[in-house]
Amino acid sequence: MIRKTLSELINLGYSTVVVDDGSTQKIFEEINGLPVIYAKHRINLGQGAALQTGVEIALQRGAELIVHFDADGQHSAEDISRMIQPILEYKADIVIGSRFLNRKDSDAIPIKKRILLRTARLVNWSLTGMWLSDAHNGFRAMNRLAGEKVIIRENRMGHASEILIHIRRHKLRYTERATHITYSAYSEAKGQSAFNSINIVIDLLLNKIFA
Repeated sequence: MIRKTLSELINLGYSTVVVDDGSTQKIFEEINGLPVIYAKHRINLGQGAALQTGVEIALQRGAELIVHFDADGQHSAEDISRMIQPILEYKADIVIGSRFLNRKDSDAIPIKKRILLRTARLVNWSLTGMWLSDAHNGFRAMNRLAGEKVIIRENRMGHASEILIHIRRHKLRYTERATHITYSAYSEAKGQSAFNSINIVIDLLLNKIFA
């Protein structure tokens, strides 16, 4: 799946950073020969940490635009041009993907996940004051300013809400754009359980209290 995902990005001309978060799979062998930057965590740190590593590498390489893009085939490379358009037009510093702006995309979300995402919307509003249609969409685009300001410390899945806290704290301009998500048995197996979502909220509350 990762080679197919990367090939689509490369064919569209995007420079790509791959962060191997301590995977036990032979990721380097899978992507060997592709023109990408490869970084590996010695141990598994979590998605938030992997994103932060990728952003730091992109900034070091002089990137002016950065896109968070999942490697499991859920996201569409064709959506990137629409995601970065508000940034290119200087209307936003960060763009957040949404599965709920297009009826066809929202209907495709499994019902249990749809309920969980709607609940997360309320939780995020209470924690960040930001009312978004899809606060936990992993597809995001940002300019260099946002990349420098949004420093992720929540190593695991709580990073999605932490990013919103940074947006509000640093007064970054933001907007949402519709994104298409392709669900598969593989991507669903990687999803978050309702129980783990409770742990995410607890971590975020502690972070908010002691920050």
